[in-house]
Amino acid sequence: MRDATRTRRTRELLVNLTMREVKGRYKRTALGNLWSLINPIATMAVYTVVFGVFMRVPIEPSRTGLHVFALWLMCALIPWTFFSSALMTGLNSIVANANLVKKVFFPREVLVASSVFALNVTTAIELGVLVVALTLFGQMVFPWLPMVVVLMVLLTAMALGFALMLSVANVYFRDTEHFVAILMQIWLYATPIIYPLRLVAEAEKDLNARLAQYDLSFPLVSFWELNPMLHFTQAFRSVLYEETWPSQTDMIWCVASAVVVLFIGWRVFHRFEPRMAEEL
Repeated sequence: MRDATRTRRTRELLVNLTMREVKGRYKRTALGNLWSLINPIATMAVYTVVFGVFMRVPIEPSRTGLHVFALWLMCALIPWTFFSSALMTGLNSIVANANLVKKVFFPREVLVASSVFALNVTTAIELGVLVVALTLFGQMVFPWLPMVVVLMVLLTAMALGFALMLSVANVYFRDTEHFVAILMQIWLYATPIIYPLRLVAEAEKDLNARLAQYDLSFPLVSFWELNPMLHFTQAFRSVLYEETWPSQTDMIWCVASAVVVLFIGWRVFHRFEPRMAEEL
């Protein structure tokens, strides 16, 4: 009975904190929640001009004949933006609520989870706009939306696992935020979001041609594929842009990454949670 009451109170606290994050994100701004649309559209415009117009990054038409760089880009950029934002807001969630943590006892992981879940609302709006744009270009996206939801659940689980670990690290080592900001820039360009994976395969071919004179080789594509976000972005792009099921390899990576990272994040968080209030 006591456990059931505690679970219900924790769930209510999580819902209330998530709604507070959603309402407070654009509080006192003139455009309010319109920033949820303006930010991704502005990012898409910048990347499209730089990489689609000036650098002319080559992409293949989808199997449905769609060949629009901006839409191809957004199918992967929106999940990446959610993941990146979830890590950055999640790692600050404990330090930003230091007074609450020191004065009131409650499950601290609720603070991290609410900051991540609040971003699901923003991402849902962005994906809704993308679905409308894809429909206007003749894509039949709606039958694939349940798969998009499944991928978002898995991506949220992985982002929450990383956020739990990083929030603990940020309590004990305040430089974590700045290191992670640099890491996320590197991680963005290490993920085939603004370029196709085919370019990495071509780079591997050139690299191994040079290494051949030393009787060496390097599996660059295999090394690239160790990045879990590569498989998430490919899975989203398969469903939304190609209108086909994600590959078995991508799905195994998505499920395994979500389960393993969330489990490790949960264990690390509870390992260091008892001394958290003292460190703050």
